[in-house]
Amino acid sequence: MGITALATHASDDLRKTLNRLKRAQGQLGAVITAVESGADCRAVVTQLAAVSSAIDRAGFTIISSAMKECLIDDDENGETNKLSVDELEKLFLSLA
Repeated sequence: MGITALATHASDDLRKTLNRLKRAQGQLGAVITAVESGADCRAVVTQLAAVSSAIDRAGFTIISSAMKECLIDDDENGETNKLSVDELEKLFLSLA
């Protein structure tokens, strides 16, 4: 995969991640409103589970993108921004 293809893929990943986080933000607002209004606990827990899942998926997408970017040695300024395998593992496990 060429650098241009990687950049396009990273941009697409970023867009998807931002959309997922914005959706989670909206869901969290709905959870807060539901709790404040005394909504049924089943509905609150269901919404909370959706928020949690959306945030987890966003985190995994970010880590996945970082793993792909490690294939590129330098950024546009010529600086190395690689993550070590240990750093990637620590990030990945922090979501567990």
